[in-house]
Amino acid sequence: MADSNCGCAKGFTDSAIHVDVKEYYGITVKSTKDLQSNACVAPATPLPAFIRQALGKVHSEVISKYYGCGLVVPECLEGCRILDLGSGSGRDCYMLSQLVGEKGHVTGIDMTQEQLEIARKYLDHHMQEFGYKAPNVSFVHGYIEALAEAGLQNNSFDIIISNCVVNLSPDKKRVLAEAYNILKEGGELYFSDVYSSERLTSEIKNHKVLWGECIGGALWWQDLVQLAEEVGFSRPRLVTASIITVDNKELQDILGDFKFISATYRLFKVAKGSSKPCRVIYNGGIRGVENCFPFDCQYTFKTEEVVEVDGDLAKILSSSRFAEDFTFEPSGQGQCGVKAKVSNKDEKDLWLDEDLFLIQEISYGCTGLRSNWICQRLTQLFWSVSLRIC
Repeated sequence: MADSNCGCAKGFTDSAIHVDVKEYYGITVKSTKDLQSNACVAPATPLPAFIRQALGKVHSEVISKYYGCGLVVPECLEGCRILDLGSGSGRDCYMLSQLVGEKGHVTGIDMTQEQLEIARKYLDHHMQEFGYKAPNVSFVHGYIEALAEAGLQNNSFDIIISNCVVNLSPDKKRVLAEAYNILKEGGELYFSDVYSSERLTSEIKNHKVLWGECIGGALWWQDLVQLAEEVGFSRPRLVTASIITVDNKELQDILGDFKFISATYRLFKVAKGSSKPCRVIYNGGIRGVENCFPFDCQYTFKTEEVVEVDGDLAKILSSSRFAEDFTFEPSGQGQCGVKAKVSNKDEKDLWLDEDLFLIQEISYGCTGLRSNWICQRLTQLFWSVSLRIC
């Protein structure tokens, strides 16, 4: 485990973008009211009671200084070691601290000293509030492109989360590669970030405010699929997506016809090589999804329901922290299983479809906003490249 007072990575040098981002979040932005778009603000979606309770115990100053673009809470966290990339004021770290329990640990890494000072200021306060005898949270000053240099060891984390931070890096492939290295086998990168309908122009990329607002550094969604597979991750699996709006007319004029989505993905570090499709049965019991587990936009698992899964997902479920939560059976035996459906509509048309951008919040789940056509459209939108390869 890295020392919570570890200095910034010695061999990594600030780029102009790093300097601008530090200034933006350390000096310019004092609260969420100073932001020019909703890209860096968590959408108001319904939360399970236990997560609301955990957030309710986080200090008000920590929450007011937090600028993430979603609420990043993967399932099955008890006893896990979690790393938060770009942890900022520490809101997610302190919330997750309660979910991993005293036997788990949460590490936050951030390059902005002003944000880390807020996070560290309330460490003792939160441990007392949670009733922990010893801290299970630590904060590291460092860069998400240089995790090893910041003192984080390879193969040491079960889960990595990130909340609207990867887009702020000028070298996203290096971020993904560093994350892959420090994850344990079967580990997961579960992160929310901003994606664009096309590759952005130089004017947008070089605009300091748009970059600070998590828009100027947004990846074209097809590039995420390519970069993830190049560094060794499984194919990105879309979980949720929501529309990003920009209320500033000057900024909107620069953006023109580009469209942006805040999306949550899950990427897994699993052994290479193909696996056979199989049938799985969710055993139930995971906190918050005891009877119905919406794994991603394509697959939802209900207790005692047989579901046909592809080889990629079969490997993920059997190799990750979810292995004991499922029963696995060979395909083609016994009763037929529920199958996931994927739309065949061209992904390029989806970015031009006004219906998609009239949806205020696109989500998944066993109830509520989810519908088959939304999931099919988003699955095709974000996964079509890798689906064609498969």
